[in-house]
Amino acid sequence: MSPSGPRAAESAPPPPRAGAGPLLPPVDRPQRRRAEPPQRARLVGAHAAERGDRDAATAGVEAEAQPSQRRGAGMRPRGAERRQEGQARPRAPRRDEIGDIVRGRGQRAAMAAVRPVGAPGACQPRCAGDHEQQPPPPADGAHPRGERGAIGRAVVAEDHPGAARQPGQRRPQRRPLPRVGEQPQGGEALAVAHRPLIAGAMNDAHQAAARLAAVTAVIARTARLAGREPSEVELIAVSKTMPAEAIRPLIDAGQASFGENRVQEAAGKWPALRAPRTRLHLVGQLQSNKAREAVELFDAIHSVDRASLVEALARAQDATGVARELFVQVNIGAEAQKGGCAIAALPALLAQARDAGLAIGGLMCVPPADTEAAPFFALAVKLARDNGLAKLSMGMSADYETAIMLGATQIRVGTALFGAR
Repeated sequence: MSPSGPRAAESAPPPPRAGAGPLLPPVDRPQRRRAEPPQRARLVGAHAAERGDRDAATAGVEAEAQPSQRRGAGMRPRGAERRQEGQARPRAPRRDEIGDIVRGRGQRAAMAAVRPVGAPGACQPRCAGDHEQQPPPPADGAHPRGERGAIGRAVVAEDHPGAARQPGQRRPQRRPLPRVGEQPQGGEALAVAHRPLIAGAMNDAHQAAARLAAVTAVIARTARLAGREPSEVELIAVSKTMPAEAIRPLIDAGQASFGENRVQEAAGKWPALRAPRTRLHLVGQLQSNKAREAVELFDAIHSVDRASLVEALARAQDATGVARELFVQVNIGAEAQKGGCAIAALPALLAQARDAGLAIGGLMCVPPADTEAAPFFALAVKLARDNGLAKLSMGMSADYETAIMLGATQIRVGTALFGAR
């Protein structure tokens, strides 16, 4: 049958224009059908094979072998269909509209306010009664992660318990305070807070005892190698610039002798620290006007290096009635920046001290830095032997083993006991 009516008018070819050439015969173009998905084509081919339809079965196999085409000739994209039909993608609801959509209150008013993107007016329902046919929103708690709104996407109210970013409503957890030496299960925060008060003091005492034991062991081993008794070497812990909190652990660990550089510093911290067996040594330079304070505070002074100081010390001893152990400091490396008596002036200074009634017990020396200390220690040993002195105060953290091997009776160790300053 030939088509009739409006469709026939639409399908009829247009009338020829004036002056146009002869009309070509119309070409019959076969209509293209949308490729069936592989799964559906497989089912169609299987049913056709059962019915004995070879052509339909073959078509199903061929459709399964070819990839599905989303768009082909004569097929319009979905976006074009939506634009043609007047339908547009709805926009996301505002924050004040989410609560109404989720809880079902004022749903029709909220949906009327949602306009499609690019549309001047409100979005109309797709068909009559769409809103009435939608199921009522579920009760609170039915969907913990959100509710399915009328616009086809999950929406969650700001105050909904399932929202991802909600302020914590749980009660703060109670954590017990850590005991001494205990690491809390919750992390490092509490332990760090308590470390300066508890763990820090315990660590300091442990480290101080370990360092003292290590240095004492080295002294004993080196003395035995030199054929000497470890008791012949006095360990002086140089505590200059160190606070009382760093000194007390060494006192508790059994250290007795300490050295200071300045009279004022020692006078400020040692009266409260001093134990009955503590011996204080002044190993720094001494001014003549501080001689009496030094005699009253220190048990030994290692820095007698000039005639004026010899006279000041003699007066201080006469005034206090106390005789201290004294060492003459020798500038063993002839360094201009260091204090000490020159090697050539040593016999005269010793004679003056003896005449003043001072008991000079030995020599003290500091070899030049960044050089081998053994030759300078050997020279100090020779000077002490030539001048009839029995004691030698020499050797520090970097070279006290060498000093012990060469005959030191007092070693001044700071860094090995207190750490780097």
